Amino acid sequence: MDLYMTDRKYKETLHTDTNNYEYTTVTHDENKVRIYTLKNGLKVFLAQNFDAPRIQTFIPVRTGSNNDPADNTGLAHYLEHMMFKGTSKIGTRDWEKEKILLDQISELYERHKAEPDPEKKKEIYKKIDEISQEASQYAIANEYDKIISSLGASGTNAHTWFDETVYKNNIPNNELEKWLKIEKERFSEIVLRLFHTELESVYEEFNRAQDNDTRLVNYELMSALFPTHPNGQQTTLGRPEHLKNPSMKAIHKYFDEYYVPNNYAMVLVGDLDFEETIQLVDRYFGAIPYKELPKKTPVIEKPITGIVKRAVKSPTTPRVQLAWRTDSYGTREAMLADIVVNILSNRGEAGLLDLNINQTQKMLWAQAFSVGLKQYGYFSIVAVPKETQTLDEAKDMVLEQIELVKKGEFPDWMLPSIINDFKLQRMKGLETAEGLATNLYDTYIKNRTWEQELNEMDEYASFTKEDVVEFANEFFKDNYVVVHKEKGVNDKLVRVENPGITPVKINREAQSVFLQQILSEKTGDIQPEFLDYHKEIITDKIKDKKLSFVTNKYNDIAQAHFIFPFGSDHDRDLGVSTQVLQYLGTEKFSPEDLKKEFFKIGVSNDFKTTPDQLMISLSGLEENIEKGIGLLQHWMYEVKPDQEIYKQFVDTVLENREAVKKDKNRIMTALTTYTKLGAFSRFTDIISKEELQNSRVEVFADRMKKLFKFPYEIFFYGKDFESFKGYIDQYIETEIFTIPEPKKYPEPETDGNVYFTGYDMVQIEMSKIGKGNNVNTADFGKINVFNEYFGRGLSSIVFQEIRESKSLAYSAYVSYAANAELGHPDYVTTYIGTQPDKLQIAVDTMNDLMTNLPEVPIQFENAKNAALKQIASTRITRTNVFFNTLKLKKLGVSHDFRKDIYHQIQGMKFEDIKQFYQTSIQPLHFNTAIIGKKENLNMDAVHQMGPFKEVTLEEIFGY
Repeated sequence: MDLYMTDRKYKETLHTDTNNYEYTTVTHDENKVRIYTLKNGLKVFLAQNFDAPRIQTFIPVRTGSNNDPADNTGLAHYLEHMMFKGTSKIGTRDWEKEKILLDQISELYERHKAEPDPEKKKEIYKKIDEISQEASQYAIANEYDKIISSLGASGTNAHTWFDETVYKNNIPNNELEKWLKIEKERFSEIVLRLFHTELESVYEEFNRAQDNDTRLVNYELMSALFPTHPNGQQTTLGRPEHLKNPSMKAIHKYFDEYYVPNNYAMVLVGDLDFEETIQLVDRYFGAIPYKELPKKTPVIEKPITGIVKRAVKSPTTPRVQLAWRTDSYGTREAMLADIVVNILSNRGEAGLLDLNINQTQKMLWAQAFSVGLKQYGYFSIVAVPKETQTLDEAKDMVLEQIELVKKGEFPDWMLPSIINDFKLQRMKGLETAEGLATNLYDTYIKNRTWEQELNEMDEYASFTKEDVVEFANEFFKDNYVVVHKEKGVNDKLVRVENPGITPVKINREAQSVFLQQILSEKTGDIQPEFLDYHKEIITDKIKDKKLSFVTNKYNDIAQAHFIFPFGSDHDRDLGVSTQVLQYLGTEKFSPEDLKKEFFKIGVSNDFKTTPDQLMISLSGLEENIEKGIGLLQHWMYEVKPDQEIYKQFVDTVLENREAVKKDKNRIMTALTTYTKLGAFSRFTDIISKEELQNSRVEVFADRMKKLFKFPYEIFFYGKDFESFKGYIDQYIETEIFTIPEPKKYPEPETDGNVYFTGYDMVQIEMSKIGKGNNVNTADFGKINVFNEYFGRGLSSIVFQEIRESKSLAYSAYVSYAANAELGHPDYVTTYIGTQPDKLQIAVDTMNDLMTNLPEVPIQFENAKNAALKQIASTRITRTNVFFNTLKLKKLGVSHDFRKDIYHQIQGMKFEDIKQFYQTSIQPLHFNTAIIGKKENLNMDAVHQMGPFKEVTLEEIFGY
């Protein structure tokens, strides 16, 4: 099984288009990517994808936290935030007056940074806060987000990492010129307005990171791996002392040095015309001047010659992480390290760690991965021991697997199977506009050519087993970092006081001249296209089974889904049964051998249980799907019960349950569910410890043996439906079992109670949940616009008030969620994560917003038009064509319901939203979920919300 021609060599070729623009392509590139270089050095990557009349855009800048000044760490990330604040044209009511005040604030920050006396620093900060109030009279908060959403953009965001800052938008293709005009303005200058409120929001992001122990372990790991290089010495979020003492002048200097066209690229993939697009890009970005980049002296790390040990503590389950430093991405060493990673962990399928540790349940979990950076990289393994094991024992167990690689004790078939899996995953990744665009920007950031990227698969394929073994023996020595993540109190948490920011004006109804001009420029409307599901989905019947088929127009990957119309509501233990199956084999194949057999043919299997459905899915090359189905059914029909393996499974499940109860995010999920649904729900109604321990494995195995004799339907996604029909009938058994009745779970009223669970963390996280009326499809248009206008997204009322005006949180939202099934209630959820000493104002602000809907007609029209443009330019493709019909069926809908929503929104007035708010949201009573450190709670703020009850982990998890 070889997915690519072995004699094909990708080679870069130079062309000239009809307008005399030179560009390169790569021969045999199925995506036909064109790469232009403008006279100012701007690289432009263009590719076509006609899935929808939209364009995925990325502007990747070759700079990140590694270029932060040593005394201003976190600068690149903070600059990324400020890129959304506008320019002298975007986001201002009167630039001349605003600029005078911003210059004063900048000078005050320089004094603040230099002042050693804490009391004097506070006085300077008060002055900054005072002038910021005056400056905010001229600022228009979130105007960039309003402009970009007026285009119908989605996915508006950005991220910063070691060597990259990437700006993201997905836009309708008819808005390309407007988007270029906006981005040209944004990348021409930076204005640091609303600076101190955004800085506080970034600090809240830093607080969130402190409460994320994966980041804490990674910081320690990177610091030890790179004791002198910025990879390890400068975190993306920066040091707290630098965040609290910023320099606006340093940010301007950084922007002027690195945000130059010869240091960023334009990546556009979608429904576009090559030659028209490059002319537009040149028109708007071609005039931005080239500028030499700062000279940098490379930082060369000395080799690690021993074992470097570090430790961190947090409340979560203990684990150990090992890492070896590698050479840079794309080098021979990095590629061989990547191959070894997959010999150990190939997506949980058939690696040595997968089979010898995870499958045999020798510890809770182990996984290898590699990270390739622009300079250096690392190979890492994470291992989570059982309670009876020490961290050193876990470390030794994974090192034993590395020793097997060094001895060449892995099967000969594994290496070609890994290479084919690489190719398969790349094929999947490149078929979508976003996937291809992501690959292109990553190639640019790493200073690689598209030719190198496409030839990479052949480079991987050229390595022999001997190469891998030789590499492993040279690479894996006592030259690694090991971090013990121990359970305990994190004594490195930084806790700070609320700086006392006075809420700034956000001028919701103001519009800059720039925005007015953008809104006045009319573009031809994209007409929505609504699916006729009956035409797009071919149906047939084999024996008593319904078959549905959607054509894969993109590649040779196929999927077969067996969809059973019953789930955990019908059989509480169904999910556990599918989990037990993963550890059992047959007379012919051991559990480990089954994993190997699936991996050899490049077919993955997945079992997914929901309350009302079980779906078993196979995915891989179409030519091997039949083999996959045969192997799947052999496994399930011939599954061999093994009580000893089952006992190990039970021990693992019980230990994992305890681990979950130490994880903040999982605790918050459990607490929120408890707050919403009470003590008895699907979440808490799980098979008990005693039931698990007293059960026989045959009970679970028999469920799997009988499964294909229950009712189900089949969905096939591929190219050749006739061939599929030709062989599938031999795998269909006569239906002899009926579906059990589903269990009914209560949906209690939310009546104003507050539920709290303690956790040692810096922030307080608070979520309020209100039970609404039963779902009504006639409300879907109003829900769509309400969420856009009020509660979700960067230009929403909630985001403006809580983050922009008062800097209370990094993340805050209000969401109205329509139920997915008729006869069940909708829910409204609010969320905010903030410092404990900001809780009172956060509660007051959220209560005020939820009591009195702000009326901003301009913002409503923007939200309405954005919703219409998104629907008009969205297309339903691939497997979604079929799966959408399953979702709509639960709502009693059999057609493309987007058509109804579109027409609802077209005729919508603000009064409709206001009435919806008054009837469906305002009357609701909310329960509140709070997680945090109890001694940090502002109990006055808590009691405002209702009767307070502290609930235990046992109560919220149900065990």
